[in-house]
Amino acid sequence: MKPDNFEQKLQRQPLRQIPGEWREEILVAADVNRRNRPVREFTFAATTFRRLLSTLNHQLSTLLWPHPKAWAGLAAIWILIFAVDFSLRDKTPVMAEKSAPPSPEVIVELRQQQRMLAELIGPRDEHDADRSKSFVPQPRSERAEIVAV
Repeated sequence: MKPDNFEQKLQRQPLRQIPGEWREEILVAADVNRRNRPVREFTFAATTFRRLLSTLNHQLSTLLWPHPKAWAGLAAIWILIFAVDFSLRDKTPVMAEKSAPPSPEVIVELRQQQRMLAELIGPRDEHDADRSKSFVPQPRSERAEIVAV
């Protein structure tokens, strides 16, 4: 049977009226069901989050559909890489965390070494390149005017 024939046959059938007592029973049952149903309060954030997840799911499905086994294998390899990397991390504490602050004797010795190095090197002479050349701008009115002949 063609779909067009089915539609034509359906249109030819007369509509029957629902008995009145059925209507009352249906409305009462719907009212009871509505009252017994727990009230769902969806906040704006929850519905937005659901829409975002739905959109993300649709986009990922579209992207991954051509070769889902290949993508699943790639995901498994990445998970394996992260697991191996995490298990091979150096779990020993850093030496700086263990070491105590330097003693006062060590600090005094370091300062003496710095003084001795400064004496050996001598005073620092500034070279011409190190000196900053001061530039004093002159007023523009004192410029020489070029007169065209």
